Amino acid sequence: MSSPASRPVPPAGASQLNLRGAVDLSSLKQRPAAPPAAPAQPGGEGSGSDPAAAGTAGPLRVQVTEQNFQGLVELSAQVPVVFILWSAASPESGSLRDSLGSIIDSYGGRLVLGTADIDAFPQLAQAFQVQSVPTAVAVLKGQPVPLFQGAADETQIRSLLEELLKVAAANGVTGNVGGGAPDNGEPAPLPPLHQEAYDAIEAGDYAAAAAAYRKALREAPADSLAKEGLAQVELMGRLQELSAEDSEALRSKAADEPDNLDAQLGVADLDIAGGHVEDGLNRVVSFIGRNFGPEREAARVRLLELFDVVGVSDPRVMAARQALARVLF
Repeated sequence: MSSPASRPVPPAGASQLNLRGAVDLSSLKQRPAAPPAAPAQPGGEGSGSDPAAAGTAGPLRVQVTEQNFQGLVELSAQVPVVFILWSAASPESGSLRDSLGSIIDSYGGRLVLGTADIDAFPQLAQAFQVQSVPTAVAVLKGQPVPLFQGAADETQIRSLLEELLKVAAANGVTGNVGGGAPDNGEPAPLPPLHQEAYDAIEAGDYAAAAAAYRKALREAPADSLAKEGLAQVELMGRLQELSAEDSEALRSKAADEPDNLDAQLGVADLDIAGGHVEDGLNRVVSFIGRNFGPEREAARVRLLELFDVVGVSDPRVMAARQALARVLF
């Protein structure tokens, strides 16, 4: 589905939920009044004294701001958007940013580059959990996909981008911005049931959103967007009524009763929502390794749902899948 028929599921009323691998992109959501992204003017690269302007020239390169960030996330439903997070304090940032821009240009509209100066936009570094700069992270259908930190040569970068495009194709993201600027119009309308779910999420009615996604899956069982959306809103719903006191009590119970299914799954939800993705996934894998029968199967099903929440192409999910295979077989 190359049209932008999927918006990232907004965690309305669920600030505890960090979507997609615990990177809360929607915490930066700010619908732009102006077009979400526009090409730099000719001669912008290296011109002027503003270092933030350098490296943004070219129709496929966009300087990331708080105002256009959400537009770029929505654009990732059409083509993968690669973010390079850089700082003037890092000597290698500028050259890597420019090199990556040239490589992105060579793909002829199949990729878009967002250059983000973390000194000007520190919230983005926090959202992507950046430990050092430069760092490159792709966003695909609203889902962050880590690429690399530090220096990388052209061969390494192209290899990663080729893999990114394979993942994008597998997820139906095969658009092309045609060498022009990202679409500055409104996103295409969602399918009716997806729109119904989206509206319910914005209203904080996760049960209604889940019902809409289930109906969409009954009509189209291969609808991966509905599957991912269902997993997300079900997690939101489970956490919606959980107070801080309840969370602490749940963690205590899980520590005291390692084979209590409900406690372990509940804490896994908290871990995923709180950004401790590996802890959450490994907790459920460990439970599966210790138990058998119906409880093991219930934990396995929940783990697969959590994979959809985090994102099936996330490296942490891939590692958890391997760990699951080891305990099952």
